[in-house]
Amino acid sequence: MEATIVPPTAGGPLPEGLAEVERKALARCRHAVLGVDRPLRLDCGVELGPYRVAYQTYGTLNADKSNAVLICHALTGDQFVVEQHPVTGKEGWWDRLVGAGKILDPARYFIICVNVLGGCMGSTGPLDRDAAGKPWNLGFPVVTIGDMVRAQAALLDHLGIPDLFCVIGGSMGGMQVLEWAASFPKRVFSAVPIACAARHSAQNIAFHEVGRQAIMADPEWKKGDYRLHDTLPRHGLAVARMTAHITYLSEQALQRKFGRSLQDRDAVRFGFDADFQVESYLRHQGSTFVDRFDANSYLYITRAMDYFDLAAAHGGVLANAFKGSATRFCLFSFTSDWLFPTRESRLVVHALNAAAANVSFVEIESDKGHDAFLLDEPEMFRTLSGFLKGAAAVRGLKEAS
Repeated sequence: MEATIVPPTAGGPLPEGLAEVERKALARCRHAVLGVDRPLRLDCGVELGPYRVAYQTYGTLNADKSNAVLICHALTGDQFVVEQHPVTGKEGWWDRLVGAGKILDPARYFIICVNVLGGCMGSTGPLDRDAAGKPWNLGFPVVTIGDMVRAQAALLDHLGIPDLFCVIGGSMGGMQVLEWAASFPKRVFSAVPIACAARHSAQNIAFHEVGRQAIMADPEWKKGDYRLHDTLPRHGLAVARMTAHITYLSEQALQRKFGRSLQDRDAVRFGFDADFQVESYLRHQGSTFVDRFDANSYLYITRAMDYFDLAAAHGGVLANAFKGSATRFCLFSFTSDWLFPTRESRLVVHALNAAAANVSFVEIESDKGHDAFLLDEPEMFRTLSGFLKGAAAVRGLKEAS
């Protein structure tokens, strides 16, 4: 038996030794146990199996299996795209794009979103236990963007989906889209990488390292064994989130939202309390993040992004990654995104042009920074809608009834 597909448990039995965040996630989503007979060979050389892949689906797969859309989530995202999150209680992270009457309408598409390998919302990662029954923690093998994509491909195999109408994602999700197009070109009819790059810049690696060091400097981290000590590096993980969140915004967005506004002008203490509104906002981002994300997963996934270099994997020439590709591409960038600036998208577009690929590219005027792809951006929605309608017509997909 190669794999076991498990439906939502609805309170039924779950694997032993799960962390609370994983338990809540798996109680609300589907998951597959893969690699039972054929382990997944990771880029680091380790063979991982069996391993669990947690995912959500929306809509119905049509008779000829031609309407599947894979959404790839970003670093701190997960598989809960449009529904209430089982840990935070908040609405899905891309409910502006996915839903009834929206661009990705479950009435037309069969939408899949997978928690990445190494994640902490149900897919196998450092939160899980090894063959001896002990938490993996830092003993978990290093994973890459390529490993995440191969795990997703293995899931699609066992769902009986030969290829995808579209693979779409932003930020780290966009990296996965590019990896999909390069590694499985015959399985990707159309690809939409948003606000991403073909490799991480030195500046982005530096920001990630600041976050990792914050986690590892927390005395409660215990060299990654915090679960064995019944502790959590809450402060370090919160600082990592605060640092990263600054990079997701723009100077204009921060100024518009907060400026130099004080929390309470009559109670300024000129000390280390959150006197400014922007301080309070970042502290809130950090404190809420630690309730839904695992510190070791953060270390592993940020490192996976840092290692990503699509050109290096293809002889140092990015165009080689897309040679002979029949995939239809549509790339988006945002003018105020300094984490993945437009020049990074243009490098991918130039490589696609050199490979004679079918590619469209739009730079969206926005002052919302990197997170603009998650927000209300009418121009992006109009362009994406047009691209998908054109691709669907070529694919022969019917309109939503």
